[in-house]
Amino acid sequence: MNITLDVDKCCAAGQCVLVAPEVFDQRDEDGIVVLLDAQPPAEQHAAVHEAAAICPAAAIQVDA
Repeated sequence: MNITLDVDKCCAAGQCVLVAPEVFDQRDEDGIVVLLDAQPPAEQHAAVHEAAAICPAAAIQVDA
């Protein structure tokens, strides 16, 4: 799994953190997405794909 973040597109909605908190977080100062785990375990893959799908800014790209 390869996760790519486009922080310039991120609108700080936080949906990724709600869906996959073990993989994504937000910066305290502005809420922009932060990748916590670039190689999440297999049991997190579905949540990562969901986070990418629901991101309102399409800032998360997942290649599996």
